[in-house]
This record gives sequence, C-alpha cells and structure tokens, in this order.
Amino acid sequence: MASVQPHRVRPGRGTELLLLVPALVIGIAGYVLAGLGATGSVPPHAMTYAVGTTVLAFAVHVVLRIRAPYADPVILPVVVALNGIGLAMIYRISIAYAARGRADANIADRQLAWTAVSVVLAIVVLLVLRDHRTLRRYTYTAMVVGLVLILLPLVPGLGQTINGARIWVRVGPVGMQPAEFAKIALAVFFAGYLVTHRDTLALAGKRVLGLQLPRARDLGPILVVWAASLAVLVLQRDLGTSLLFFGLFVAVLYLATERTSWIVIGLTLFAGGAAVAAATFSHVAARFDVWLHALDNDVFSRQYGGSGQLVYGLFGMANGGLFGTGLGQGRPDLVPFAYSDFIVAALGEELGLTGLVAILLLYTVLVERGLRIAIGVRDGFGKLLAGGLSFVVAVQLFVVVGGVTRLIPLTGLTTPFLAYGGSSLVANWMIAALLLRISDEARRPVPAVRTIATPDVGVPLPPIGDSRPVGGRRSTGRTGTPAGGTPAAPTGTAPVRTSGPGRTADAHEGPDPDDNPTERLGGDLR
Repeated sequence: MASVQPHRVRPGRGTELLLLVPALVIGIAGYVLAGLGATGSVPPHAMTYAVGTTVLAFAVHVVLRIRAPYADPVILPVVVALNGIGLAMIYRISIAYAARGRADANIADRQLAWTAVSVVLAIVVLLVLRDHRTLRRYTYTAMVVGLVLILLPLVPGLGQTINGARIWVRVGPVGMQPAEFAKIALAVFFAGYLVTHRDTLALAGKRVLGLQLPRARDLGPILVVWAASLAVLVLQRDLGTSLLFFGLFVAVLYLATERTSWIVIGLTLFAGGAAVAAATFSHVAARFDVWLHALDNDVFSRQYGGSGQLVYGLFGMANGGLFGTGLGQGRPDLVPFAYSDFIVAALGEELGLTGLVAILLLYTVLVERGLRIAIGVRDGFGKLLAGGLSFVVAVQLFVVVGGVTRLIPLTGLTTPFLAYGGSSLVANWMIAALLLRISDEARRPVPAVRTIATPDVGVPLPPIGDSRPVGGRRSTGRTGTPAGGTPAAPTGTAPVRTSGPGRTADAHEGPDPDDNPTERLGGDLR
C-alpha cells in the first residue's frame, strides 16, 4: 500500500545562486566574444558591463531572499541568460552598424539602460505586490486599462505608424509599444473573469460530435475578444498582436474549463476572420502575399512591403549552418531590422542551428516552470494568471520564430528578452516578476495545524463527578449543573446529538456539521 511521506520544501535560493553564475557567464562571454570576432579586440567597457549586469542580477536575487524566499529558483537564471544573449547580439549588431556609418549604432548602450530600468521595475513589483491574489480585486480595471492601451496608438497625434503597423505611441523623445503592457493587463482580466465563470463555461451546453458546445449566451466574451483582435488586425495592421491577444484568451479559457471545444471554436473564429480580412483589406493581403510568395522576384523587389528582409534572414540562417559562423563573423547588418524583428535570424547565422535550439530550449524551460507554478499554486486565480503569462511568452515566441522561419506570416512582435526595445524588455521582466511572486506562494509550505481533541458537538462537558461549571462560571449549587442552566449529562451517559425539532434534554445545542457538503451551480445548465 502506498503511503504519503512528508516532504520538506527547500527555499531554493542556494540553487538559484549557483545557476546565476553560468547564466551571467553566458551573457558576459558572449559580449566579449562578439567584440573579439567583430573588431579583434576586447570591448573597452567589458568590465563595466560585467559588473553592471552582475549587480543587477544579484540585486533581484537578494530581494527574492528577503521578500519571496520560496520563489522558483530557475526562472531568474533563465531570464538573465536570455537577456545577456540578447545584449551580446545587439552589441555585435551595433558594431556592424557603426562600421557602415548608420545613425542607430548606439542601440547597445540604450538596451543596457533599458535592462537596468526593467530590473528595477521587476524589483518594485516584487516589493509592492506581496500577494498575487490582490490583483483579482482589479479584474475589470485591468480590462479597461488593457483596452485603452490597445486603442492608444489610434489616437491622432499620439500614435505613430512604423513599417506599416500603427502600434507605437510617442510622447516627445520617448516612444513605447502599449500592446506589450496590455498583454499583462488582459492576462489579469482573463484570469479574474474566468475563475468566476468557469463552472458555467465548462458545464453548460449540449454535446455534439464529441464536443460539448457552449450555450449561445456564453459565447459573448469570446466574441468580444475576437472582435477586438480583428480590430487590431484591421485598424493597426498588426497581425502579431492580434494573434497574441486572441491566443492568450483561448489558452486561459482552456485552462479554466479543460474543454477542447473552446480551442476548436477559437481557432475556427480566428482563421475565418483572418481569411476575410486578407480578402478585404489590402495591407492584410500584402502580409499573406509576402508569406506565400517570398521568393518571387516581383515580391522580393517590391519597394514597400516586399519580402527582402524575410529572404535575407532566411539566407543568413542558411549561411550559419549547424554551428554558425561565430559571434562577430556573420553579416546581420544586411537585414534592415536585425536587432528587433529579426534578431532570431541574426543569432541563427552566428550561433548556427545548435545555438538557436539551445536558446529555444531556454524558453521551453521558462514556459515549463511557469506552467509548473500554475499547477502548484493553490488558488484558481493564481493558476489562470500563471498559466496565462506563460502562454503569453510561448505564443509570442511562436509568432516571432514562425514569422522569421516563414512558418506563418511575418509579424511585428519582438522576441522576449532578446530583441531591442524598452517596452518589450520592461513588460517581460514584469512577467518574470509576477511568475516569481506566484511561485513563492505555490512552493511555500502549508502552515502546520495543531489538532486539539474536542467533543463531537456543542459545549464541552465537565468531568464526571465535577460540579464546577464550564468556562469558569459560578456554580448554582446543584451538582453537575452550570450557571447558564444547561443540565449536565447524567453520570455514565454520553451526550446525544439529535437533528430536527425533537431534541432531547440531553442534547447539547450547537451547530450541526455539514456531513454531506454539496456544490450547486446556479441557473439552467442545459
């Protein structure tokens, strides 16, 4: 017969500290090798870079020791390694841009500054948010914030169109991509909404051909999110953000209900809407045209919206082969946006298929730890939030890598933690901080409860033969009778509990325990 043995949960901060060392070595060594390969000399500020990134990583580690001692020990090292690889590649691209006299040759310094800002904000999240369940109070506030952030680029004078997509907002010299923060707000909203309504969404409806179809009125939320994602696709000309938002909602909906029918309905709705948009709107059709006919000469040579960038990225990865050309030895500068949209292609060229697979495995570990947190946390809101945030990273990575490798149409999303961009880096570090906060609750041992033997029901009885009243009250002078007037049980008899109006005088008054608890779902579930 199997038995359950108590298991002592270790905080894991020592493991995290050990894993941080190789994670930092990967980023620092990559930075130095990029400089050596491109210029033949060690970068002049390599020591400053090494000290700065080490201080930032260990600052988060110290905060976790103090405020979240049971947080997952793997997430921080994986994020530090990915961020370090991205910084090394961006530095290598900046060297190539400087050699060609391009104005954006200082992208490495700016990305390092954004890294510091991102780490500081992640620390703020860990310090301010003491319990992730607090976010459930702001379910509908998060919905409003998310929708406002999505629509912000459409505001005249505030939104800015770059490379055909209107997903940027610029205030003076500062620009941001609001969709990166909207995904966090919508993840909070979806988790809070679905944890309340998941019983109805999971159990109601008829079963047709092996799929349990929802009731018509339960399709409302998914239709609203579907319409919003199509509006992003049509008005902002951004296929990636549209797919990300809708994929997030369908993923959290499946986590909440465990119904495959929601995935089938979601994919059908999005595929149908995208097909109609491609046939109706020229800018959407151009994306699909580039995807399907990238190697056609007329599409490749098109001045605007052609497939030149996509084809150069494919040629770069083919040039890298299995083991790559080596850091600093490739030509990522031939791709117009190698530091943002096509940083995966640049890494594939210089690190080869082996290095690219290793990077994808790091992402796999990150997503797996997030889903593990979702399984381990004890509250429904935390499960859906951790699962939703993990799926955000997974879906965004799939959309980016799928577009670069021509598996799906090219989008304008950035690779989490790797690509250049302050908005993306800040948002993804905040996601990492939220996962760390939830994991602290998931891995924290349950406080031990001391069991005290008490009578079955009602007030405790005095010892047999003891005339003292219960609770220190004065005696009435009658043997075995408390001051409150409750008669004591006769000597040698046990108290009897009866239900209903016919209680005997020997039955002590008290609440009846719920011997057969049931959970009822309101409303008609047909």
